[in-house]
Amino acid sequence: MLRVALRGVRAHLVRFLLSTLAVMLGVAFVVGTFTFRAMLSSTFDEIIATTLVADVYVRGAEEIDATTSAGSSFGTPHAPVPVALADTVAGVDGVARAVPDASGPIVLVAADGTAVTTSGPPSIGIAVGPDEPTVTLASGAWPVGGTQIALEESAASAAGLTTGDATTVVLAGAPQPVAVTGVFAIEAAAAGTILVGLDPATALATYAPDGTVPTISVYAAGDVSEKVLADRVAEVLPEGAESLTGEAMRDEAREGVEQILGFIETFLLVFAAIALFVGAFIIANTFAMSVRERQREFALLRALGASPAQVFASILAQAVAVGLLGAAAGVVLGRVLVSGLRAAFGSTGMELSGRVPLSVTSVVVAISLGVLVSVVAAAVPGRHAALTPPVQAMHDDVAPDRGTGTRAVVGLVLTLVGAGLLVLASRLGSSASADPTGWALVDDLNPRVLLAVGASAALVGVLVLSPAIAGAVITVLAVPAVAAIRPLGRLARGNVTRSPRRTSNTAGALLIGMALVSATGVIAASTQASVRSIVDEQVRADYVVQAAAATGALPPGVTDAVTGLPAVGQALALRLGTLDVDGEPSGATVVPPGFFTEALDAPVVEGDPDRALADGEAVVSRTAARDEAWEVGDTLTLTSDDGARTQDVRVGAIIDTQVISSDVVLADATYASVGAPEIPTYAVYVTAAPGTTTAELRDALTEAVKPFLVVSVLDCEELANAAAAQVDQVLVILYALLGLSIVIALLGIVNTLALSIIERTREIGLLRAVGLGRLQLAGIITIESVLTAVYGTVLGVITGIAIAAALPGVLAEQGLTSLAVPWGQVLAVLGLAVVIGLVASVWPGIRASRLPVLEAVTVD
Repeated sequence: MLRVALRGVRAHLVRFLLSTLAVMLGVAFVVGTFTFRAMLSSTFDEIIATTLVADVYVRGAEEIDATTSAGSSFGTPHAPVPVALADTVAGVDGVARAVPDASGPIVLVAADGTAVTTSGPPSIGIAVGPDEPTVTLASGAWPVGGTQIALEESAASAAGLTTGDATTVVLAGAPQPVAVTGVFAIEAAAAGTILVGLDPATALATYAPDGTVPTISVYAAGDVSEKVLADRVAEVLPEGAESLTGEAMRDEAREGVEQILGFIETFLLVFAAIALFVGAFIIANTFAMSVRERQREFALLRALGASPAQVFASILAQAVAVGLLGAAAGVVLGRVLVSGLRAAFGSTGMELSGRVPLSVTSVVVAISLGVLVSVVAAAVPGRHAALTPPVQAMHDDVAPDRGTGTRAVVGLVLTLVGAGLLVLASRLGSSASADPTGWALVDDLNPRVLLAVGASAALVGVLVLSPAIAGAVITVLAVPAVAAIRPLGRLARGNVTRSPRRTSNTAGALLIGMALVSATGVIAASTQASVRSIVDEQVRADYVVQAAAATGALPPGVTDAVTGLPAVGQALALRLGTLDVDGEPSGATVVPPGFFTEALDAPVVEGDPDRALADGEAVVSRTAARDEAWEVGDTLTLTSDDGARTQDVRVGAIIDTQVISSDVVLADATYASVGAPEIPTYAVYVTAAPGTTTAELRDALTEAVKPFLVVSVLDCEELANAAAAQVDQVLVILYALLGLSIVIALLGIVNTLALSIIERTREIGLLRAVGLGRLQLAGIITIESVLTAVYGTVLGVITGIAIAAALPGVLAEQGLTSLAVPWGQVLAVLGLAVVIGLVASVWPGIRASRLPVLEAVTVD
């Protein structure tokens, strides 16, 4: 039976080719994900190994809030330590050097006079010199003093600068003319980061103005071990500081990187799973139609003594062959894709590791997935073939579809249950009450879990229900074709509706892809609408001055440059700091009193936020107040990162705004009494002086921030557009990832049409014999393809929009307050369905039109 199975695959290779392609694409996605993650991990391992080279590190013992920390790029940020502590550590027996680590943001001006920007990685100023073990001078000399810099090789290339050139950097909040004295190299790939080397004294003065640094690197003298040296250093450290070995620091950094990469891997694997799931529809359809066509063959095998189990095993053997071939090709394709991705990143300046690792585990998992998907998809058709009585199989040219009554009931129940869970999730998520339904058991449910379960149930329900409604829906969709293209439209409609189960299985792959595309489009449109609504309703300032990167800090001199302008009436800076609130690390938004009157009209839940700031009280978010059970009048204990200063403040107001992400808002003076003296400014909200037009104010602001190069002046509309542009960038990535499922769905339609032509060979021959032309036959195939594609798309769009409609309720606290359906995009998706149908029909149409008439009518 194994030989029979393999001979069947060879004899009908074209029949299984598209199924193999579907497996290949899905497996390539999986292999590509694993390999891409491994390549990123290798890149960061190289960076960590070549930058964290000290034997011991000294840092603050307490962890601080990561969102506003300017500390290490790797691992969990800790409280800073005094620069002066380096002298104490340097006196420890076995210590050769103790170097305060000072680095931070810098803006480099390229040869063409514009700021050097990247697609994501930052521009960082670091200390370089002959005593720094992580850098090697490639040409020129090391910088000395504040008017000289050195550039890392890729940074020099990106800026078009070399040794001897003059340029400008924005450092310590002010533009600074500098000379490039040298070019240096690092052992690891820079991964797109722009590294600017500074004289160590300049770096320390620039990035540690308050006398503290994130870490102190300690280098051993002689053969003393890291552990012994760390213990010796710990003995001289004050309370609030700790020492750890270099290996422990590197391990911690790797763990931090692995957490981020783990999220990326999971995110990509979700789309790989979608691709494999969609591919399973093609495989199931292929084997179902193959079994229908080969019923007499199986009946003959049964008559010759083959058992049902042997017939079933032969079909599964074919599925294993398809899975193995597809998976093997997918492994190769996945590796090729990652190599191409590495080259693409390199072309943008983000050099990744030269190694593209492919582990045995990745290969085994990928091949196992390919085989598993194929076998599971073929199991039901195989069981049907094995259990069909030989006599019945001998007499049925094409077995009729079984009734869809049971499936209709199950599908309807699943769809209704899913819809109910989506409604419940939306209600629980949007309600301000602690008991929105009055039933404790229901009110305690997690809205996001309900959303996920409800969406899954609704999608599966529609898939199960699809065969029961296919005939009616396609009859409606076919009205234009039936009316305009007689009699081809009617013939095509009959062919599609004759086998609703097959049509639904074919359209199911496209249904899933289009549901996800539609849901993603609605989420993006709703997010953009919500952002515009929040900005329009809450931002009172005429302009907002922020970094061009939107999420970066402003150069320190920007606030002073803006505040002193005659055209400016109010310039209110929004800064971010860190401290402990009731013993827990937290970020704090720091603003001047009057901010909630002049700059931001935040919805107030309770209290008066501006009065609270003026009185030295805290303003807290509604989410934090609910989670921590804070009420107006409660007392919060604020503690500095180093634990040296503590202050109790009263909760004076509760607000509900997404413009401010911190749980706690403090006035400048209140934060200064307990927090770090120097914290970054992220935005300045500016209003015009009396008698000054907004146009005059913009001109003045633009001129004032021009020397800082990377600062933008935005009105409310531009601020909303900038946020919407970030959503669009994410949307492009999601559409690209979902595009694979659409491609696989297209293969499914091609596959089904091609197999249906084999199945209907005699019918096609008879139609040709009574006068149907080749072009007319191709037209029928095209209409069938378009109807199938449009049917799957319509169901997918409706399902996707219905699922996305629940999201504003569930994600209201994250700022998704509006529901917007992008009808233009919906029409574009429907147009795409027609294109998919047309493309999918080309090869089957050509194949059908070339069937010899006499051979076709005599096919048994």
